[in-house]
Amino acid sequence: MTPAPLKKNDWVAFAAPARSITFEQLKPAIHMLENQGLNVLIPDGLFEVQGQMAGTDEHRAALFQKLLNDERVGAIICARGGYGTVRIIDRLDFSRFIRKPKWIVGYSDITVLHSHISRHCDIPTIHGTMAIDFPADADERDCPSLTSLWPLLRGEHVCYDFENKDGGSAVKNRVGTCTAPIVGGNVSILYSLLASPSDIDTDGKILLIEDLDEYLYHIDRMMMALKRSGKLSGLKGLIVGAMTKMHDNEVPFGRTAEEIVRDAVADYDYPVAYGCPIGHIGVENVALPLGVQVSMQVFDNKTVVSL
Repeated sequence: MTPAPLKKNDWVAFAAPARSITFEQLKPAIHMLENQGLNVLIPDGLFEVQGQMAGTDEHRAALFQKLLNDERVGAIICARGGYGTVRIIDRLDFSRFIRKPKWIVGYSDITVLHSHISRHCDIPTIHGTMAIDFPADADERDCPSLTSLWPLLRGEHVCYDFENKDGGSAVKNRVGTCTAPIVGGNVSILYSLLASPSDIDTDGKILLIEDLDEYLYHIDRMMMALKRSGKLSGLKGLIVGAMTKMHDNEVPFGRTAEEIVRDAVADYDYPVAYGCPIGHIGVENVALPLGVQVSMQVFDNKTVVSL
């Protein structure tokens, strides 16, 4: 079941299942959501802090559960990523969410929610910008992270036509076409969920991967784990988002992140789109629907995704 499209005066709530957030950091998101004609719900306890996280595991789980159960709420936009969602995922009961689903929006650590919901609920979610990323001093018309999010929340059919940036690598797209749902998100999180109850099924799907602040040999380790566990063999296609702020050792690893991915999928023949504007790239982070059937055409220098 697909969440209902948002309409004017519908309610959107903020949640913080991982790192903590402040009211000041939320102000731009509140302003822009209200400009879209939406009502904003800031739940009691959102600004709790325990170490890096937005309160204890029990607190974050209870707050998120309340939002899942609140039938007024049409969408939950996660405040930020960081770390912590995996610590609460097994405390959550999605039974009422399945009966009346709502949009859940986020990326990075929120990949835990996307993956778990894909595995157990078969309900679409949105891999997209979070509240902390809403710009305070920019025209939202110049922010692909927002201009791509609003149509998805409104349930509109969309078509992305974006040039693939090479990410400083000589790797080129593997051209082709496919039709399938998109799954995935942050590759470090996907790796951490392998063989867990939140592990995704990639067979017959288009896999999305992106990451931030990782050593190149870590990327290679994670891609090898995905390959050896069968997550790469049955794909219909692969979308490689931004590999941002990658690190190397004093003795260089010898390959870029894109080259590592290329080598991991060299045994397969599905289309692969590199350098897609998705992930930890601020206002350029294009929102993508997960769990929704899309058509993807990968050309030499661009990728078209439509639903």
